Amino acid sequence: MPPAERAPIPGPLPWVLARRFLRGRQSQLLDGTARAALLATALGVTSLVVAMALMTGYTEDLQRKLLGDNAAVGAYPVGAGAVELPPEVRAALTEVPGVVRVDRVSYGQGLLAGGDPDRSQEVVLRGVEAGPGPGPPGRAAARPEQLATGADGVAGVVLGAELARKLGAEQGEVLRLAALGFTAGRPRFRYRSLRVSGTFETGFSEFDSAWAVVDRAVVEALSGQETGAVLYELTLDDPSEAPRVAAAAEEILGPDFLVTDWRHLNRDLFFALRLQKMALFVALGLIVLVSTFNVASTLVVLVRERMRDIGALGAMGLSPRRLATAFVLYGLLLGGVGTALGVAVGWTLSWVMTTFELIHFDAEVAAIYFIDSVPFRVEWGDVAMIVTFSLLLTLLACIVPALRAARVDPSRALRYE
Repeated sequence: MPPAERAPIPGPLPWVLARRFLRGRQSQLLDGTARAALLATALGVTSLVVAMALMTGYTEDLQRKLLGDNAAVGAYPVGAGAVELPPEVRAALTEVPGVVRVDRVSYGQGLLAGGDPDRSQEVVLRGVEAGPGPGPPGRAAARPEQLATGADGVAGVVLGAELARKLGAEQGEVLRLAALGFTAGRPRFRYRSLRVSGTFETGFSEFDSAWAVVDRAVVEALSGQETGAVLYELTLDDPSEAPRVAAAAEEILGPDFLVTDWRHLNRDLFFALRLQKMALFVALGLIVLVSTFNVASTLVVLVRERMRDIGALGAMGLSPRRLATAFVLYGLLLGGVGTALGVAVGWTLSWVMTTFELIHFDAEVAAIYFIDSVPFRVEWGDVAMIVTFSLLLTLLACIVPALRAARVDPSRALRYE
């Protein structure tokens, strides 16, 4: 019987050779160097994916909490008599495209204590308008009935969850507030009883451990002066439009108000985070760079052990350029498999650490980093950058060994032992 005909080899010849080299190893040395190169690449890519997910998750979580507990645009009165906005000016602000609502908010400071004076805490008083309807969504706000003053003259207060825990305050308990105010330009303390009507939790330790939300009229009465303690918050449907809305609000309000947006207010913070993310990428990218030396060493071993095959291919007419292409494709296949494995492992680790909150901070540490647990969020843009970076380094590492293989003399290679 005539021997069975083999199926034609699919694809371009350099690609077929690279695949055969990758799958047809029999040398323990070559197999060991290839495995080391694959694992080193996977380790470097895993580190990059987890690190970028950490920085992205932390930045996004911080941005979400800043926008959730503060307005995207704020207007601070700086001129005399500029505290109360005329109805027509307030209506003009509301009609700016993108503005959902305009709220007047007052701030103050004080000392809050319960039945145990040793557990008193310094607090930031946030006075909101206790009008009809709920407060701004996502903020440290309260329902109107929670801030209402009862028949006994005691106003309601909504505490941050961590603040309530520190005070040992229970629902319905009456607390004593000593607030710092001013009279005729001189500081003095005023006292007020407040009834705990609820708690809020933003996930932002700075707010949850120090903020107390009360009726705005209560804060302004305790502070004794309005200028400098009052601001107007503009809630937007799209926070990215904050610079445009801030410019429009500045034209409407004039020189009596200082208008700023969340991007401008936190520009130094987010610039530092971007810089830190870039530095982390460069530092951990060195692991990927080191792994490319393993890929290059694998190609050197491959050239040595496939010397007779290289000579035979050259004798049969395979051009040096196509031979070099085959070795480059071999290195890219090896680096590509390691990169894919690293992305998969890094993505899985990020999901597990975020879902189960494996990195969790206590209240003291959370107050420093502004978060209770570390979120890891993998973005496609970060993954694309990491994959491109890894494959580009692998390509550069493959060029020298591939050119060396292309320069092999077929007659000498066939005599190689």
